[in-house]
Amino acid sequence: MIRFGCSQLVIERLDPLVNPGSTPSPHVHQIVGGNSFNSTMDPETHDLVKESTCTTCTYSEDFSNYWTAVLYFKARNGTYRRVPQFPNVGLRADGGITVYYIPPYDGKTTVTAFKPGFRMLVGDAALRKADGMQRQLCHRCYTTESDAGVPGTDQNGAPCTGSDTQSLPPKPCKGGIRTTITFPTCWDGKNVDSPDHKSHVAYPQTGSFESVGACPESHPVRLPQLMYEVMWDTRPFNDPELWPEDGSQPFSWSTNDETGYSQHGDYLFGWEGDSLQRALDARCNNAVCKELKVQSSEDAMRCTKAQTAVENVDGWLESIPGN
Repeated sequence: MIRFGCSQLVIERLDPLVNPGSTPSPHVHQIVGGNSFNSTMDPETHDLVKESTCTTCTYSEDFSNYWTAVLYFKARNGTYRRVPQFPNVGLRADGGITVYYIPPYDGKTTVTAFKPGFRMLVGDAALRKADGMQRQLCHRCYTTESDAGVPGTDQNGAPCTGSDTQSLPPKPCKGGIRTTITFPTCWDGKNVDSPDHKSHVAYPQTGSFESVGACPESHPVRLPQLMYEVMWDTRPFNDPELWPEDGSQPFSWSTNDETGYSQHGDYLFGWEGDSLQRALDARCNNAVCKELKVQSSEDAMRCTKAQTAVENVDGWLESIPGN
């Protein structure tokens, strides 16, 4: 599987997929990838590769944009503070997202890379209950600092298994919280987008991607499994004196959601040429791939972008921006 880090490009209220042209959009996102990110990004006219001058991802041919909601902590006095992020194990980054492109686990089945203009959304920012939640969107509570993200420990089974929860964890997490966002893996083979940004993709008709389940006839093209991991550093907020007196959990997504069910991820494809297909065909491993060009973590972290929807998203705030 291809696994690599993408540092933060900008944190702001923009969403060219769901709210194109709106400045600001309804809630705060953390965005990574190519620096051509803006409020519109019309697939007919916007070329992420040509219009980006840098990327926050360590694979320097990847000018895609990846974004998620942002986690906030609510203090007893009612003020909010954005939860910082920390790099996933084995990576150097300024917050951001760990990105995975996973080929089928049988070692032989091939997949088709995303096409220019491709975009999709998983999850629902308006959801406040488990019913209707898409597959493999979850939270992992690291109970010790030493286990955070380290493979081979009892805290690090496959994503969305074991004690992982669809809702936000109900108790303090000594090592922080990891969120996992996994996208559907079957494509209709025709449309690079759809009105709801979901209908052009689907899940396997039988089994799962992990079991190499067959895609439905309506969506016959097998895609790589795109997955995000985000490491939220909740450790500064673990003091019980900071938590609500009734013991309820104090974290909220930037969608003003204290349940956790609104977790979602957005994706705009922007790999240069056939670089992603070559890497998938070669079954590249993690951040090492002779098929791809790599830049240093320092160069990736230098790629940043000023807010377009200018507002304070950090420090102690009276309310979550947009709410």
